[in-house]
Amino acid sequence: MAFVRESVTIGTRTITFETGRLAKQAHGSILISLGETMVLVTAVSTDERPGLDFFPLTCEYVEKTYAAGKIPGGFFKREARQRDEEILVCRLIDRPLRPLFPEGFKKDTQVIATVMSADKINPSDVLALTGASAAVHISDIPWSGPVAGVRVSRVDGEFIAYPTFEEQARADIDLVVAASKDAIVMVEGGAAEATEGEIIDALMFAHEAAQKVIAVIERLRAAVGKPKREFAAAKLSDDLKAKVSSLVDEAILKSSRILDKKARYEGYGAAKKAMTAAISASMPEAEWLKVAGLVKEEFEERKYSLVRESVLSQGRRIDGRDMATVRPIVCEVGLLPRVHGSAMFQRGETQSIVTVTLGTSTDEQKIDALIGERWKRFLLHYNFPPFSTGETKPMRGPGRREIGHGALAERALSRMIPPADKFPYTIRIVSETLESNGSSSMAAVCGGTLSLMDAGVPLKAPVAGVAMGLITDGKRTAILTDILGDEDHLGDMDFKVCGTSRGITAIQMDIKIEGLSRDILTRALDQAREGRLHILGKMLEALPTTRAELSKYAPRITTMRVKPDQIRLIIGPGGKTIKGIVDQTGVAIDVEDDGTVNIASSDPEAVKRAMDIVKGLTAEPEVGAVYKGTVRRIVEFGAFLEIMPGTDGLCHVSELDHVRVERVEDVLKEGDVVDVKVISVERDGKIRLSRRELLPLPEGEEGERARARMEAARADGGERRPSGGDRGRGDRGRDRDRRR
Repeated sequence: MAFVRESVTIGTRTITFETGRLAKQAHGSILISLGETMVLVTAVSTDERPGLDFFPLTCEYVEKTYAAGKIPGGFFKREARQRDEEILVCRLIDRPLRPLFPEGFKKDTQVIATVMSADKINPSDVLALTGASAAVHISDIPWSGPVAGVRVSRVDGEFIAYPTFEEQARADIDLVVAASKDAIVMVEGGAAEATEGEIIDALMFAHEAAQKVIAVIERLRAAVGKPKREFAAAKLSDDLKAKVSSLVDEAILKSSRILDKKARYEGYGAAKKAMTAAISASMPEAEWLKVAGLVKEEFEERKYSLVRESVLSQGRRIDGRDMATVRPIVCEVGLLPRVHGSAMFQRGETQSIVTVTLGTSTDEQKIDALIGERWKRFLLHYNFPPFSTGETKPMRGPGRREIGHGALAERALSRMIPPADKFPYTIRIVSETLESNGSSSMAAVCGGTLSLMDAGVPLKAPVAGVAMGLITDGKRTAILTDILGDEDHLGDMDFKVCGTSRGITAIQMDIKIEGLSRDILTRALDQAREGRLHILGKMLEALPTTRAELSKYAPRITTMRVKPDQIRLIIGPGGKTIKGIVDQTGVAIDVEDDGTVNIASSDPEAVKRAMDIVKGLTAEPEVGAVYKGTVRRIVEFGAFLEIMPGTDGLCHVSELDHVRVERVEDVLKEGDVVDVKVISVERDGKIRLSRRELLPLPEGEEGERARARMEAARADGGERRPSGGDRGRGDRGRDRDRRR
């Protein structure tokens, strides 16, 4: 294979494609780079496995730690199972590529994207998507691409294609868009309550930017592309197609009008079984075995065509709704007494119970990514057990679909979560899908909002989500609100929109057709907004505002601040001090580098005791304040008293009493605890104390002299200098020195 390198510049970003040097035994291989981030993407398609009734495409994305100059953590010191972030990129690659393979293509096909170099500036996910498109396009694998992946972010009001991590973090709109020459085929992203018009502007900007990338991929194919394999899907004869139609059309239409999902599917199943029995009985067994799979596929094709035609010609959906009606909604909050927040959200035959658990900063999730370590304080986990669809399946942890749906719901809510300085909790939401017939991920969003409000989390605004669909034949178009599972399968677009009453916070879109005009996008988003506002209204009927108090079982976190240089006083040598506070009070304490101290416990008295200890450790002496001081050391000219843990001050001999004190030991001894007043704190940190100012004036002549000295000191600006008979020995010694 000839070595070819092509580059394209979009804005200030230059993307380079290279092929013919690496992984040459793959059917297609591309090294794609932006800055010093490089991703190697390969595509291989082998033989067809007998008996498959689906297309076995697997898309993998792997981040090698060596790419960022890191060694994996853990005992084995090598990359293990994929992290959630890697699985989400696998889905980004799979979703736009899969629909472009020919119908009936069932050969084992695998696309692998490996991050070889990561500069920690430029993201690699959209490079992997674009590289996957290029690798398949230059290979001999049949498909109708290419597509290009473009991330678009809006920073300070301007759209940027292929933003850096830093720009992405500052963006109020952040979308990943996969686009072909004629259409947008996939969208995934979030926004800070963006309007529908702003989202469409971002999509159009991304589609325009993608055209330059697609042109480069076409040039690569022209230079080194392999001839595509001949592929023709097996087809059923026209006679058999007509026979299938005559046997099933009436039963399919009748079943499609059954409102209950289970009964509807039973109707479809009975029609399919009757058709199979009739056709198999009309021909020899050997001939039937050759066409059995095609006959069953034709049944699904008839169902697809009949239900779509019913929607387009009669405006009638499967469950009898019109295009914009949302299914009946039921919301309940506070179902589970011991959790910190809970809600049940049901829309039609889709039901989820969603819970919130509040924890401390020690519960944050550590993310060890190529760009560095970070801590995550908001988590949303979506579960889809098999009983939710009346099935039995092994339960072996979350699959890619569950991780993807959870990430969408988390993105929808994340911008509405209060910042840590205002609500210093780690928050975990778990959505358990109990029944499913479409839009279960949107139920996680709606139930998540209600459970957060039930838990007392002060959301910036409540969020709802709705799944939209599209059915079109090129001339007629129907936009469907709140789609069923059947409508998702039979439709031309699956479009999930989440947001508040003010705007969109998350969006996910998969399009199965070529070409989608701005007008249709605008109509779909406007209709989604109406549905979202309707759902929000139903949610707020169940719980109008966030609860004023946290659950009694949730930890109470009290935040206080100390000076950063005082952190050592709280921690103590080897953590001894902070461990002692925890053992003594039973609270959890977290001290941050900026001096923020979070004290957590469900017992308010324990929190108060811990706060008092921390305040005692970090308090600083104030001039004029009175403290109980413990005499630690006596010297000729006074006594040193500890007025706070680790803080000493000097009480000069002249400040011990109103009358002259010959020997300090006549008044104080080590270990005595006396009240003293801070009379000054010097720049060098030295503290001067007075016991005398807290004592009553003596009677008679001594009292008059003491009063006169005090008035003189005040007239002199408040300076306290020992004078006359009250001078200490140190002063008399200096007088003798001067006389000599």
